[in-house]
Amino acid sequence: MRHHDDAPEQEEEIEWVSKSEMKRESQALQKLGESLVKLTPHELDKIPLDNDLLEAIELAHRLQGKREGLRRHMQYVGKLMRTRDVTEIQKALAGFDHKNAEVNAQFHKLELWRDRLIKEGDKGVNALLAEHRDLDRQKLRQLARTGRKELAAGIPPKAYRELFQYLKANIDV
Repeated sequence: MRHHDDAPEQEEEIEWVSKSEMKRESQALQKLGESLVKLTPHELDKIPLDNDLLEAIELAHRLQGKREGLRRHMQYVGKLMRTRDVTEIQKALAGFDHKNAEVNAQFHKLELWRDRLIKEGDKGVNALLAEHRDLDRQKLRQLARTGRKELAAGIPPKAYRELFQYLKANIDV
């Protein structure tokens, strides 16, 4: 006589995934690999990558300019990405994107100040100095005045750029 448990064996449910969905996931992972290839070696050091994936990314850097070879190699990088847990990689890349957005916002604020200084002159300088007392009033006035003259004359905006560089170096936004 056979002894068997009263409870029937639970079969694991197999989740059906369409071919289109698998293709979309593969393409998303390949795009993630492409974004890794766009990073500098210094940035890649901050991302948790295994040796195989890191070597594939370094090879992709060397294949820049070889269109078809790079395309095929990116497919290989996508294949490597499919066999790994990419959540840590995605988190690290999201951190880079967030930092880039912050830097862009800071530059935008500096550009607004520069444009305001050139447009308003002394009034803009006084407004900026009210917020940032450590700046050199004379230098700001001189660069704003010269920038206004350059724009009016249609000559290359040297002082315009200098004003931005001065603001970038001396203001912590």
